[in-house]
Amino acid sequence: MVGNGITHNVATKVASVVTTAQNHIAGHEVSLFAMSDQKILEQIYGTHVHADESFDDDSLFVIVENILKRATQIVDKIVQGTQVHVENIEEKTPKPGFSTPLCTLKSIASEMQCKPPGEEVAHRTTLAILNKLSSYSWEAKAVLTLAAFAMEYGEFWLLAQLHESDRLAKSIAILKRVPVLLKHSDLHKRRQAVLELNNLIKATLQVIECIDQFDKLSSYDPKDVPGLAIAMDHIPVDVYWAIMTVVACATKVTILTSDEVKDHDLAPFAQKIHYVLNKLKIQLIVCRKQIEEAEAYRRIRKTFQTPTEIMEVFKALIFTKDNVQPLIDGSTKQMVKIDVLRRKNVLLFISSLDISDDDISILKPIYEFTKKENQHKIVWVPVVEHWTDDLRKKFETLRLKMPWYTVQNPAPIAGIRFIKEEWNFKGKPALVVMNPQGKVEHSNALHMIRIWGVKAFPFTKATEEELSHSHGDRWVGNVVQDIHPSLPNWIKEEKYIFFYGGKDNDWIQQFTKKASALANDPVFKEAKIHIELFCVGKGSKGEDDHGILGHFWSGIESLFFTKGHKQVDPVTQEIQKLLSYKNESGWAVLSKGSSVLLTGHGVSILRVIEDFDKWKDHVKEKGFEFCFKAYHEKVRLATRPCCRLDIPGSTGKVPDTMKCPDCHRSMETFISYKCCHIDGPNAHH
Repeated sequence: MVGNGITHNVATKVASVVTTAQNHIAGHEVSLFAMSDQKILEQIYGTHVHADESFDDDSLFVIVENILKRATQIVDKIVQGTQVHVENIEEKTPKPGFSTPLCTLKSIASEMQCKPPGEEVAHRTTLAILNKLSSYSWEAKAVLTLAAFAMEYGEFWLLAQLHESDRLAKSIAILKRVPVLLKHSDLHKRRQAVLELNNLIKATLQVIECIDQFDKLSSYDPKDVPGLAIAMDHIPVDVYWAIMTVVACATKVTILTSDEVKDHDLAPFAQKIHYVLNKLKIQLIVCRKQIEEAEAYRRIRKTFQTPTEIMEVFKALIFTKDNVQPLIDGSTKQMVKIDVLRRKNVLLFISSLDISDDDISILKPIYEFTKKENQHKIVWVPVVEHWTDDLRKKFETLRLKMPWYTVQNPAPIAGIRFIKEEWNFKGKPALVVMNPQGKVEHSNALHMIRIWGVKAFPFTKATEEELSHSHGDRWVGNVVQDIHPSLPNWIKEEKYIFFYGGKDNDWIQQFTKKASALANDPVFKEAKIHIELFCVGKGSKGEDDHGILGHFWSGIESLFFTKGHKQVDPVTQEIQKLLSYKNESGWAVLSKGSSVLLTGHGVSILRVIEDFDKWKDHVKEKGFEFCFKAYHEKVRLATRPCCRLDIPGSTGKVPDTMKCPDCHRSMETFISYKCCHIDGPNAHH
């Protein structure tokens, strides 16, 4: 029970709010319908003390629905005659033992009765009602107000139905002025106004029904249904408009049953309430879709936790319930049942539609290799959340380039959230490998396929670790062997090779000139040491070759993702170092065959070559490799520029922390965004 002091304070506060609202409207002649939601919130929050959740507004709403659906049907029948289609209305029952708050309803009804028309009056009446219902939830405020109106409106049309056949009803009908409206001449004259009123009541009922639906959805986890928080934050304003519309309807009933002719246009109220209704319906669709996705996510997670057969796992991941579609066989262009995946290892090629020919060509040797043993099947899964005609055309164009299976009937797949959250899919292509029992053997084997190709078969995590371990420091050969015809021979002959590049063409020219002079020095000729230079990103005639550059850095990034999440070893550090030089003015990698000896920043590596005279006398005694590395270490410790490691976040799971490959301290984390305004492999970099 609320104490008198508190009641007095609330009443005083609300009186102040009403006065402020009156002054605002009267002084500035601003229509309430043009007021911002924020302004309305500022006024109505003063009327809300706390939400008493113990009141059973659901049961009351059931009764209100029963009354208004029948009453509005009676109106349509009487006013429109035989033209109206009479619907069968489902009879709902409140919870057993529900007690109607009759005194509260009568108190609200008294606030609404016999009020003059006008939006200012409706606003003041709405605030007065909200004050009386200050301790109820926002939904309950709307339901109680509608119930108070339904008591009067329902009784009016019940009497209209019974007054000719029941003497008691006839007498009460006279008191309620029912015959005034039903008189044929008056009814004909006011027919349109009555129908507009009736339709507005129906729309208001639907608004409160939507608010009730949101209240029922509030039991879901907000993380699963982010749209619910948006809707719930707006409920107080929606309730305000619902109550104000009910007040306007009550005033219209008073006018329709009076002898005076007063103007009370319901059109602004109808326009506003239909706007609110449409907005709520759209938000409900959004929330239900989010709930459906959340339930699909939980269902898919459960399926993956207890996998039994690859085909069942595939169905759960791709298709919504009872909507299993055949696959398209890219080699025959025919539809095939998903049974072709039964008891097979499945390689899910997951991507957006922004994929290059290079992304597709990487998998073609894998397809040809696995086609022979017939135990591995590749399936393209295009991830598109909102399909358009243009995207469907793009899908068809891409599909024709792929000889493997494709998920057809472009529609958002069931497991989009699962793919994003569990497999860290962020747009760039990925290849998820699953065994015949539906167990994930690798969440993205595309990185190791970029490096080792079919040697990575059967593309499991164990194979990746084995290859990574067995190749040790011989990682550069796997990245560069296909980008120039001379490289395989240089690597096979165990020659020393400088791989170099950078953003600064002047640095590249300086390095080329000075490293060439070093390679041709008599010291190396006498020692029969062969040094080759390979500028990454330059063609045979010195022109920029973005295709080679893109291929090279894709390979280095793939190496990083196959190694970067494991315990850091010297090989991993060298890969991280090289990746950190990607956007520098210059960089170089020195290898002997495919074995990497060191990676260096442009500043330090050029200094070592420029200072060749300072260390060349030791080459004959200690060897080129030892001398170069020792002098580079000395220079590196003296210069030490900042180390920046750019990891493409769209490619897979990014480590939470990273040790500096140079000094081994923890690196700071920054977020950056980049666009190169071009398509193709180099667009990724």
